[in-house]
Amino acid sequence: MPPPPRLARSRARSGQGAEIANEWSTLRLNDRIRRDLRVLFVGINPGVRSAITGHHFAGYSNRFWKLLWDSRLVPEPISYADDHRLLEWGFGVTNLVARPSPGIDDLKPVEYVDGWHILDRKIKKHRPQIVALVGVTLYRVIQPLIAEDADKTTRPRVRTVPLTTGLRPETIHGARIYVLPNPSGRNANFTYDEMLRAFRGLRRATKKHGIN
Repeated sequence: MPPPPRLARSRARSGQGAEIANEWSTLRLNDRIRRDLRVLFVGINPGVRSAITGHHFAGYSNRFWKLLWDSRLVPEPISYADDHRLLEWGFGVTNLVARPSPGIDDLKPVEYVDGWHILDRKIKKHRPQIVALVGVTLYRVIQPLIAEDADKTTRPRVRTVPLTTGLRPETIHGARIYVLPNPSGRNANFTYDEMLRAFRGLRRATKKHGIN
């Protein structure tokens, strides 16, 4: 006996949802990166919409692109669809973890460690002048891994440090580290004005250190 129509539709929807989930979960974004960048922006990992669209910071509530323009880091308004244009102004973008997910709670500790080793090689190869970590949580997670005396087997951990942004004391292959707030609409720790001040601080940092 076939299942009732309502149950059949429910099963079909569930199957379709699983199929769609399997599709985006295997997608990977292209890095926007080249040698000698002024700033390399690093996110934790792509969200679902970024995976589906193939562009960085594409979430509906993500304010990354608006903050770039409002802070005058870029000379004209652009959107996630223009992420390739960052290279025109000496900016690049990548992620610590390549695998997309609905949120960072879905990531496993080993993914942070593996992602750090890959990111470290990218920075060594491309030599950006500033590495801008997009999110205080991202800095907290990898700070033990970027310390010069860190044990290479150290598992990432969230350290109890103040929520702070700006230039940090560590460097990665000569690149300064700058911490930005996560521009996601889910971030309730920072107002938009506070985010904007941090992005403007990054612009000032590029000028202070002679980065053109």
